[in-house]
Amino acid sequence: MDSAAKDEMQLELSPGPEWPEQERAEQLARGAALKWASGIFYRPEQLARLGQYRSREVQRTCSLEARLKSVVQSYLEGVQTGVWQLAQAIEAVQGTREALSQARGLLQGMSQALRTLQPLRERVAQYKQLQAMSHLLPRLRAVPAAVAHTQTLIDAQQFLEAYMSLRELEQLREDTWAPLGGLELPVFQGLDLLFEALGQAVEAAAGAAGKLAREDPALLVAAVRVAEVETGRTTPLGQVPRDWRQRCLRALQEGLEQTHFGSPLLPAPGALPGWLEALRVALPVELATAEALVAPCCPPQYNVVQLWAHTLHSGLRRSLQHLLAGPELEAADAFALLHWALHVYLGQEMMGSLELGPEADVSQLEPLLTLENIEQLEATFVANVQASVSQWLQNALDGEVAEWGREQGPNTDPSGSYYSPMPAIVLQILEENIRVASLVSESLQQRVHGMALSELGIFLRSFSDALIRFSRDHLRGKAMVPHYVPYLLAALNHQSALSSSVSALQLEGAPSGALAPVEAALDKLQRRICRLVLEALQVELQPLFADLPSRQWLSSPELLESVCERTGRFCRDFGRVRNPTVQLLLAEAERAVVLQYLRALMQGRLVCRGADERTQAAERLRHDAAQLQQLFLGLGLEENAHCAPVLLALRELLNRDPALLGLEVAGLQQQFPDVSEDHVSALLGLRGDLSREQQLAALSSLQAALPPSPRASRRALFSLVPAPAPAPASCLPSGSCARARLLSE
Repeated sequence: MDSAAKDEMQLELSPGPEWPEQERAEQLARGAALKWASGIFYRPEQLARLGQYRSREVQRTCSLEARLKSVVQSYLEGVQTGVWQLAQAIEAVQGTREALSQARGLLQGMSQALRTLQPLRERVAQYKQLQAMSHLLPRLRAVPAAVAHTQTLIDAQQFLEAYMSLRELEQLREDTWAPLGGLELPVFQGLDLLFEALGQAVEAAAGAAGKLAREDPALLVAAVRVAEVETGRTTPLGQVPRDWRQRCLRALQEGLEQTHFGSPLLPAPGALPGWLEALRVALPVELATAEALVAPCCPPQYNVVQLWAHTLHSGLRRSLQHLLAGPELEAADAFALLHWALHVYLGQEMMGSLELGPEADVSQLEPLLTLENIEQLEATFVANVQASVSQWLQNALDGEVAEWGREQGPNTDPSGSYYSPMPAIVLQILEENIRVASLVSESLQQRVHGMALSELGIFLRSFSDALIRFSRDHLRGKAMVPHYVPYLLAALNHQSALSSSVSALQLEGAPSGALAPVEAALDKLQRRICRLVLEALQVELQPLFADLPSRQWLSSPELLESVCERTGRFCRDFGRVRNPTVQLLLAEAERAVVLQYLRALMQGRLVCRGADERTQAAERLRHDAAQLQQLFLGLGLEENAHCAPVLLALRELLNRDPALLGLEVAGLQQQFPDVSEDHVSALLGLRGDLSREQQLAALSSLQAALPPSPRASRRALFSLVPAPAPAPASCLPSGSCARARLLSE
């Protein structure tokens, strides 16, 4: 920097008028100094040191002024340097601006020159294209022939040669792109279609992999190699990658599904077992072919065996879903499908075969049938089987009922018992259906078991209803049945056969009470048949008991002999009933005769005129009891089941001293707890020698009687015998009618 510039800058930086703040600061400083001085020199002894304070302050002031001057001088020099540098920068910017203006002018002139050179540049580009085309022209002329030859190779399934030819043509097209600036020549327009044709041919070969692996494995290998090379190749810019590997895998799956599950037609009703059997044979063969022939023709990453297994499984699963979505299957078809899917398909003959290697990975397969499918098939099977079983049982029952009206008696077995194949047929039908269901699953077996028990219960009710109609028509004379009682006895044998064999329907592990409803229905059927037989016996005996008791009865045993003769003739066929039912039937028949006897005694037809008649009546009761016991012992009834001894107990009421009748009445009640005062009153009325007080005394012993003996009869007797009913006005609100009648006399 020259001296003139420095002087000029010093003039420009010379101080101007003082600042107002400076004057205020000086005032504050002076005030502060004055305050300090007044504080310091307030005491007189400090005035001696005034000179020292003055000299020290002067030195301090000089030091501060020197430092301030140094700082200000340094600041001024920096400012002067900065101003000088700014001036130099302004000069440089001005020069640059002028240079840029000159460059702009030059560029405008060059753009004009470039516009004039544009036609020349285009000529040069055309020359380069023509030069490149002149080199490629011999190859371009051969393109149409190469395209036709490639098409011929594709048609001839020479995939490797066709692919190499296409790659050469594609390389030639890429060589022409750069010189032509990305322009594609018309001669190459069909190249993409040719590639697609080759891809479709490779895809078709892959779709027939199973057949080619057996007949022409080289063709399959060529198709797979072409697909693999094309998948791994880097495609030119602007082209979509051709993933022929995935196309090949899809073709493998679609071809396999088309072979086995391509038909849209579902198996006709009844044809499903045959279709499943064909699959049982074909699918293992297909898997063996894949493992032995197809897998060696494909790369390891194809996982051919696993692909085959999963594809076959998926195709079969879709076909079955389509089948189940259609019309409802018949029972045989539903059973065949359930058994095949749950046992055959996963068994050693198919997917569970030990020859099937681990690469098949069948453990990852979805269930062939979903739980909903299994539920649907089981419900369909059970419903159809139930309808068939119901029809079969009804036919068996109709055939049995049709035989009841024939002229011949029931058939007999070698032992002489009445026999019919109906119980065996019924149980065989039910057992066979339960056994067949067990071949599928436990759940289906339980369903069919429940259905079988339900149908058996319905059959038993229908059997009972048929017997009631049979009996009603016979008793009303609508149908003359020559062998009415024998067919009832045959029905009793049927019930016995069913009762003895129904335990065969019990499933292992099933609750013990599962058969309880059926057993209860069988017991009810047995009681109903016995009741019908006994009703027929009562019809036979009722006219004979019309004259009992009577004077003729007292004097002659002919009346009861007629009863025994007719009863023996009626019960003659009871021997054709199997044990233990025959014992039950004989016991009920014996009780029915005794009940008829008791009813006759309760009618009050006879009153003894004296001690001789009472003795005759007592003896007649003893004789009749012995005769009835002898009759039924001869028929085979066990002695402990007899009811005739009740007549011996009644005998004591007739020949006992009146004073001791209370003991006899109490003893009667201990043996037969169901005896009532009305019954005892009616029996005492036979004596004809008791006063009202004596009868009341005897009846009062019933109130004070001891509890029934442990050996007392538990079978109902007197409760089934109606006592003579007095006029309603003679019955008191409480107590028996017999007691009320005696009190009112």
